[in-house]
Amino acid sequence: MTDDIDQVLIKALMEDSRRSLKALAGISGLSSPSVAERLRRLEERGVLKGYTVEIDPKCFGYQLQAIVRIRPLPGQLQEVERQIQAIPEFTECDKVTGDDCFIARLHVRSMEQLDTLLDGLNTHAETNTAIVKKTPVKRRLPPME
Repeated sequence: MTDDIDQVLIKALMEDSRRSLKALAGISGLSSPSVAERLRRLEERGVLKGYTVEIDPKCFGYQLQAIVRIRPLPGQLQEVERQIQAIPEFTECDKVTGDDCFIARLHVRSMEQLDTLLDGLNTHAETNTAIVKKTPVKRRLPPME
């Protein structure tokens, strides 16, 4: 699937997706054209799906982050999914097995905004919300070995 050099490149890009080909070449011991070719192949195979920017939501006034477990009422699954997709404050959502159908991450500016957003869902679903105090493990790659 991937070799040691691919993994070095992937880890370097995870740390800083804006690294230049020259910088990646220095890290990997390859030439810049070789790095470009490896990245192209990783993209074609779907290993690298994109390059991102990480922002701090607090810089945009989003002071609170919540994890919301959502259990649609009978017959409301598609409507609840549509509503979640339509609310931009939901920044992540997974459809899961178990008692709840969705586990979502939500960024809001205030408790009042949280209440307003969830009130709109509560006509179609039951919700259970936890406020995030700290994120001791940020999104990271699973082991590639």
